[in-house]
Amino acid sequence: MNDEENIALIQRVYDAYKRGDLQFILMSLSEDVDWIMEGPAIVPYTGKRKGVAQVKEFFEGLAGTQTDKKLTMEPLMSQGDQVAGLGRYSATVTATGRGFDTPVAHFFTVRGGKICRFVNLADTAAIAEAYRGVAVSAR
Repeated sequence: MNDEENIALIQRVYDAYKRGDLQFILMSLSEDVDWIMEGPAIVPYTGKRKGVAQVKEFFEGLAGTQTDKKLTMEPLMSQGDQVAGLGRYSATVTATGRGFDTPVAHFFTVRGGKICRFVNLADTAAIAEAYRGVAVSAR
């Protein structure tokens, strides 16, 4: 795929996220996808995941613990099989009622028209503070 096609794929995935279409997102991933968000264990969706089933757990961690989620990403940039974007993510942690708003950087690798790697960088200290006091479940 060329740069424009890779950007279009990632934009379709962001659009699916906004409308809550998890199935589309999962169908856009390679079976062996690497999905990475470094951060403390108090944040239920941080960690390294491998494969579509584990990525589904990532999104379940978001949906099951947050409300008022808002993601804005622009611009998207592509070179070869790499797509990167800068933006902001905000949400309210359901259990604490505390919100956060953090800059984010997303890095994707596309192979054969599917996402095979995703790395999410954010201010995880701010996110962890919003989760403070929530019991951490085993992953």
